[in-house]
Amino acid sequence: MKVVGFAGFSGSGKTTLVERLIPALRLKGLRVSVVKHAHHRFDIDHEGKDTYRHREAGAFEVVVASDKRLALIREFEVANRPTVHQLLAELYEGVDWVLVEGFKDSDLQKIEVWRAESGKPARYPADDFITAIATDSPDQLPIPTQLQVLDLNDPDAVVAWLLTQGSRFDYHFENYA
Repeated sequence: MKVVGFAGFSGSGKTTLVERLIPALRLKGLRVSVVKHAHHRFDIDHEGKDTYRHREAGAFEVVVASDKRLALIREFEVANRPTVHQLLAELYEGVDWVLVEGFKDSDLQKIEVWRAESGKPARYPADDFITAIATDSPDQLPIPTQLQVLDLNDPDAVVAWLLTQGSRFDYHFENYA
């Protein structure tokens, strides 16, 4: 399994880039999973649904499955912030690539998504885990870099670079156990 993170400030285009990379990788015959960091309380379930009612009744975990999908909802009894490595361990073993959105401070190899128009600082000068920068304004990078600069608006080029750098993104669970 290969794992690559996408880091950047809110509004930089991380979600859009990841959304565009998924079908580009799938066209190469690869199975893709996504791990996403949520900053706020979120819910994938809705009031009135059976699974919601089970959680509200106090279930620690609810697994719902059909012949098309499976979902696991786990309630933390005490506030808990799982690490990206704990979340990766939850994934199906047969995946080729995992795209991790968020977890900007993790020790994963990452692509920084940066836009000059955001007015936000770049992370690459201070983060040794950033291996490339995806941007729509390469001529405005705040500090010269030897890192690979990728076109934020060309997902096929980003996928091509990922595939040529594949071994860099090999993930070994035993290194994080």
